[in-house]
Amino acid sequence: MTDQTNPTAPIGVRARETRGLPAELPGGLRQAAQEYLATRRALGFTLSTQGRLLMDFVAYCDRHGVATVTTDVALAWATGTTRSRDPLWWARRLMVVRIFARSLRAREPATQVPPPDVLPHAYRRSTPYLYSAQQLADLVEAASRLRPRLRGLTYAAVIGLLASCGLRISEACGLDGDDVDLDEGVLTVRGSKFGKSRIVPVHATTLAALRIYEGRRDLLCPDPGSAAFFLNSRGRRLDAHNVSHTFADILHSAGITAAAGARRPRVHDLRHTFTVATLLAWYRDGGDVAARLPLLSTYLGHVDPKSTYWYLQATPELLQAAADRLENAAPDGGYGAGR
Repeated sequence: MTDQTNPTAPIGVRARETRGLPAELPGGLRQAAQEYLATRRALGFTLSTQGRLLMDFVAYCDRHGVATVTTDVALAWATGTTRSRDPLWWARRLMVVRIFARSLRAREPATQVPPPDVLPHAYRRSTPYLYSAQQLADLVEAASRLRPRLRGLTYAAVIGLLASCGLRISEACGLDGDDVDLDEGVLTVRGSKFGKSRIVPVHATTLAALRIYEGRRDLLCPDPGSAAFFLNSRGRRLDAHNVSHTFADILHSAGITAAAGARRPRVHDLRHTFTVATLLAWYRDGGDVAARLPLLSTYLGHVDPKSTYWYLQATPELLQAAADRLENAAPDGGYGAGR
């Protein structure tokens, strides 16, 4: 069934009359959304996924001749995705429009803000996919087979860096040559979440791999068109938004798949794998994990330490390690008996 005012629109999509938007919104929804994103990013919000979703909503409105935000339109878009039938994913999509609509309503009174009880948002972080050491080696090998040769070298080096340092993919792609100090053994990560920068020490084996990449990169692309450390096959900066598509091909080539019902592996799970491996090593060496957690939080660039503590309850291996530590600390069966 379709809306009689717009034969191509699904039920619930209601275009405004042909009067169009009022004068206070020149450029329509698209310009309003772009200005909204620019303002929030200027305040330090990255809004990578949220920005992509909001502009997808705007494109949906354009296709159906919708000139302002209504609850029906937002709900139809949020639930109309083919990516997932998970109500949680629908709720996250709707939340993006809801927050935008709250801002937009001050400029356009006809804007409807989807009520909180419509697809209520219950935040839930999925259990991360953790790569084994063999799978990490398989990923690097599969990436190195990509063509052209520079593309393969770059993806292999990036995967190795993410797995050994826990960077976000956007941070790795954002590195310039001057940010990679191979003599001092540190990376300068600039403008990550909320515009914060940090210094990331790098292990000697990772430094050696980066030196090899740098040398081969310069041979294949002696006159790059970018100051970026990691280059694509055209000699320009690797685009973080395109990496996930190539990474899916690398996963397939490496024969890595998720178990039935589990979340599919992602490039971001390399960061999760690094974090969990670090915490497990701390548990096994007998050190004070709680005292070290703030250090790991800083190293990872977490704005809130709770983001680091989350791993302790989200990963079965860490829960077991914590239980083993507790059992060893209380040999008589009483909590704290061994202290």
